[in-house]
Amino acid sequence: MHNRAAYTTVLCLLAVWGAVCATAAAEQVERVVLQRAGRQHTIEGRLLLTAQDGGVLLMARDGALWAIPPEEQLERTPLDHPFESLGPEELGRRLLAELPAGFDVHHTANYVILYDTSRAYAQWCGSLFERLYMAFTNFWRRRGFDIQQPEFPLVAIVFANRDAYVRYSRAEVGEAIESIIGYYSLRSNRMVMYDLTGSGPAGRVSRTATTAAQINALLSRPEAGRQVATIVHEATHQIAFNCGLHIRYSDCPRWFSEGIAVYFETPDLTSARGWRGIGAVHRARLAQFRDYLQRRPPNSLETLLRDDRRFLDAKQALDAYAEAWSLTYFLLRRYPDKYIEYLRALSDKEPLIEDGPERRLLEFQEVFGDLRELDEEFLRYMLRVR
Repeated sequence: MHNRAAYTTVLCLLAVWGAVCATAAAEQVERVVLQRAGRQHTIEGRLLLTAQDGGVLLMARDGALWAIPPEEQLERTPLDHPFESLGPEELGRRLLAELPAGFDVHHTANYVILYDTSRAYAQWCGSLFERLYMAFTNFWRRRGFDIQQPEFPLVAIVFANRDAYVRYSRAEVGEAIESIIGYYSLRSNRMVMYDLTGSGPAGRVSRTATTAAQINALLSRPEAGRQVATIVHEATHQIAFNCGLHIRYSDCPRWFSEGIAVYFETPDLTSARGWRGIGAVHRARLAQFRDYLQRRPPNSLETLLRDDRRFLDAKQALDAYAEAWSLTYFLLRRYPDKYIEYLRALSDKEPLIEDGPERRLLEFQEVFGDLRELDEEFLRYMLRVR
């Protein structure tokens, strides 16, 4: 479940700006000085969209997205040099300056990891994320999708304890942060989490682990497995939004992005490769889906596809995630070429353009055909899965 607070805010701004009149900018770089919540910010970045009333969507050099309505803008200055993202070293230095005292930085091939926990845990996170990155990109390349190299280093911020993580994240996530162990932010393009080796029930999981093998042993325990899967789920979102599967702030259906994240979320920590069983049956999600079938309404597939409401309703969310995984599992096995065709169409969507429920249904049916027939086949297929 990647963080949606920023996305919701942007959609509200979009309604104010007038979505239909938002226009994509040619490659243009601007410096914008803005006033927000009593603080002044100077942002240099690529201009992505300009609204009819002068509001802008700016991509900063660290990969963060800034939706800036006209009333917040103090000054806008076009720049005559090309946009250039921050390199890992400079990005690491800037992030260290933003974070509380005591943080350090760990670099891997694709990640910049900021941490105030043990270096061993930061290295373990880096290894886990790199194995996921390799498995994820190889998976889609083998299926014919053109994976892009991330424009920005992938950032993960790892706090030593839950309390510090909650304090840091509350402003962006709100009170929901109390029940979230980690998240990917569409706005900042960063993952934020805390050291899971100190998060066991009643403190029974020790925080004295000093080697990757010890950390793996601790986090392979049943009580920690679900937590690791959650972190991997969020890391999958980050890779997908940076390698061209989805565009941030585009109207990518929630069932699709969450279905992919659930498809990849459970690693094999006993394997050096980490993901020997990509696409294996997700036992917990399958059990939830089978339970849901006893009360599943006839229009369930339609409601899953047409909008994201079920994911945002606490009473329906578990069933929605289970059905999203089940539909992803089914389509990738029965209709892999059509799935990639649909993926390409979604990956071409522009940010800040909301399709609406009818358009979502139409786009899906244009690729996969009649919804009723597909739903019948989907249910028959999933009832045979063991």
